[in-house]
Amino acid sequence: MQTLHSKPNSIVYFIGFTAALAGLLFGLDIGVISGALEFIQKDFSVSDHVLEFIVSALLWGAVFGTLISGILSNQLGRKKTMLVSALIFIIGSLYCSISNSSNELIGARFFLGIAVGVASFTAPLYLSEISPQRIRGSMISMYQLMITIGIMMAYFSNMYFGTTAVINHQTGGHWRVMLGVIAIPAVLMFLGMLILPESPRWLFLKGFQEKGTNVFRRMLLQEEEIATEVAEIIRNLEQKQNGFHLLLSNSNFRRAIILGISLQFIQQLSGINVVMYYAPRIFKIAGFASTSGQMWGTVIVGITNMLATFIAIAFVDKLGRKPMMYFGFVVMGLSMLAVGTFLNMNLEQSPVLGYYAITALLLFIIGFAMSAGPIIWIICSEIFPLGGRDLGITFSTSANWISNAIIGGTFLTMLAKLGNGNTFLFYGGIQALFIIFFVLFVPETKGISLEKIESNLLSGKPLRKIGK
Repeated sequence: MQTLHSKPNSIVYFIGFTAALAGLLFGLDIGVISGALEFIQKDFSVSDHVLEFIVSALLWGAVFGTLISGILSNQLGRKKTMLVSALIFIIGSLYCSISNSSNELIGARFFLGIAVGVASFTAPLYLSEISPQRIRGSMISMYQLMITIGIMMAYFSNMYFGTTAVINHQTGGHWRVMLGVIAIPAVLMFLGMLILPESPRWLFLKGFQEKGTNVFRRMLLQEEEIATEVAEIIRNLEQKQNGFHLLLSNSNFRRAIILGISLQFIQQLSGINVVMYYAPRIFKIAGFASTSGQMWGTVIVGITNMLATFIAIAFVDKLGRKPMMYFGFVVMGLSMLAVGTFLNMNLEQSPVLGYYAITALLLFIIGFAMSAGPIIWIICSEIFPLGGRDLGITFSTSANWISNAIIGGTFLTMLAKLGNGNTFLFYGGIQALFIIFFVLFVPETKGISLEKIESNLLSGKPLRKIGK
């Protein structure tokens, strides 16, 4: 017989895995463009500046998708919103694959970005609201794991199609297959979401208390645990507040929004997506001249990113959020400084320095994947009160995509203006500021119910203490 603290059953993990498929699509879209850029540039004869637009178009689309996600998830529910996202993924991927000009591809990438934005908003929210408290961090980390698996799969796809294109001297059609193949897992996500339950907290929010309670029973939780969850949700909903009301009337809610926005800017300013979008270019800078070498290098990046995410899944609910963040940012900062230092040396005379730079780059990825990658999404899904959670996550996720778009759309320009090594030195140096921010403002939320975090926040406790 299951006890209150027994191991969660397979149904819970099935629900988490299926919802986290949104992260797989997110990762595929991040990873696939890095391998396709060289072939798109040759096919359409465009400059680096246009390539920046092609990369960032999806990210600006994600900003728009995030902005409408709060309305969609509040009105339609978390489940139906994710179904909408899957449909846009399918249509957008196919649209990208048949684009006949760079401008059309930019438009298609913007449309596809809407799905990415909606998914990045709704999937962590859904997982945080349906997960049993004791494994909430691990369940949300599963979403980040699926992102890394998607990136890795995209890199393998890029390697296969890219290498085949070079061997056959046919670069025109291969990038279309790279971009279009994402429609297949999007169909699987749509079919999987059809059988998942709605978020119980959303059902309670809309007055469907019996349906919400039945979701917990469908997950085969113990009655005592269900009663505790239901009592806390009902007590929480007695305040009858909404996001915009909280935004205008409650300074404590505004503090949470500022924290969420700051955390998402920090995640992107770490420089992770500079690596993910432009991995082949970085390997070329480090001295790997052949397309095959660059593609194999990106595969190693993807595998490292995926494997290191398991560290977060294993320890985030045991060690806590903040200890892992401290360690991760120290690793990231030192690694980026090392990458910049090696790239500023004479790589032509000492090719081995390129290998040192790539080793440091992989250490950076490990630091990110075990800390800032999953944990910032976890914290941002935990810190907002239920009555304003949609709006709060809208703000924080929009901040992620805005900063993502700015960074993705300026990296090649930074390389040209600052130089290869100095660009990475910049990203390494700012990690120290992020550590200070975490010490002063970020709470430890391990093992604390969403309702308790909300109570602490709205009572005016300092942000770093709302997890106690």
